[in-house]
Amino acid sequence: MTGYGTFGSSLRDLPRLRTSRRRRASSWDRTGGNDDRVTVRPGETVVLADIAGAGSVNHVWMTVAPAGFDAGTDADYLRRLVLRVTWDGAEHPSVLVPLGDFFGVGHARTTNFVSAPLQMSPQDGKGFNSWFHMPFSDGARFELVSECEQQDMWVYYYVDYDELDELEEGLGRFHAQWRRVNPTPGISEQGLTNDEVQFGGTNLSGAENYTILEARGRGHYVGCVLNVVNLRETDEGNWYGEGDDMIFVDDEPFPPSLHGTGTEDYVNTAWCPSEPYSAPYHGITLPGGPNWSGQISVYRFHVEDPVPFTRSIRVSIEHGHANRRSDDLSSVAYWYQELPHVPFGLAPVEQRLP
Repeated sequence: MTGYGTFGSSLRDLPRLRTSRRRRASSWDRTGGNDDRVTVRPGETVVLADIAGAGSVNHVWMTVAPAGFDAGTDADYLRRLVLRVTWDGAEHPSVLVPLGDFFGVGHARTTNFVSAPLQMSPQDGKGFNSWFHMPFSDGARFELVSECEQQDMWVYYYVDYDELDELEEGLGRFHAQWRRVNPTPGISEQGLTNDEVQFGGTNLSGAENYTILEARGRGHYVGCVLNVVNLRETDEGNWYGEGDDMIFVDDEPFPPSLHGTGTEDYVNTAWCPSEPYSAPYHGITLPGGPNWSGQISVYRFHVEDPVPFTRSIRVSIEHGHANRRSDDLSSVAYWYQELPHVPFGLAPVEQRLP
């Protein structure tokens, strides 16, 4: 195929004949046997795909398991394994995310769910899929980094892509970044009623919000996975999600053009939900326990409504109304932008564990 093309991926576009050169990097057994996997040892980095030239990755499938199916001390391996992706020979990776979080669920857990760009499939969400399109003009490198302590990991994977003669201008590079604040800085509850803690106070700056994404350059934000561990111990109403989303574009002042009304509203649900739900662009993969306790994971993808920026973007959300709650928040942000991007790192493994 000569270029990225003008056709889409919808059912309407399927009849369009194309001249793509379909390619795949996978873990198939080169001896012809059935050991169709790579083994990643503690502290090791393996290259899953090292693609030359121009192309566009359009599907990634993976599944991982501890060798011998005994995780031992590394039961949280989905936070210890890191997906690292670099485009066009860049000095810094554009994707740097713990493996489980990248595919849509936090807390080193899996569960069955379906969205348009990401899915976890049976059994119990152990089949990971991404359909984010990821174009590149001069090479793509997918790596898996193990920060397990003792356990070898079995990794099975496909990286499916179209090989192109060239990549035209105007296509951003796919990025994904993981963040965490544990705990978020809240307020003292001494002398306050539960309603005052949950619903009182004001926020007229957004400065103390939890930041999901902060990037500079030109691109567009296409969504996030947001994870919460409810750290507040009370028998009274303990809803974690009264925080408004605020997206600041191109260094705009408060109030931002995109100011929301609550965490569940941003992920397109309503009225303090406590049940799992998945849809193409929004959902709740882990709803938590009684009284919204424990581990929660939600997602919102801006596929039909990406948020463009020409200079900068800060995607943020309050941790409780007016940032009054102290919970464990982590997230993955997904976006496209021109290279080079402002480099970002990843917290040390001990700061990633659930």
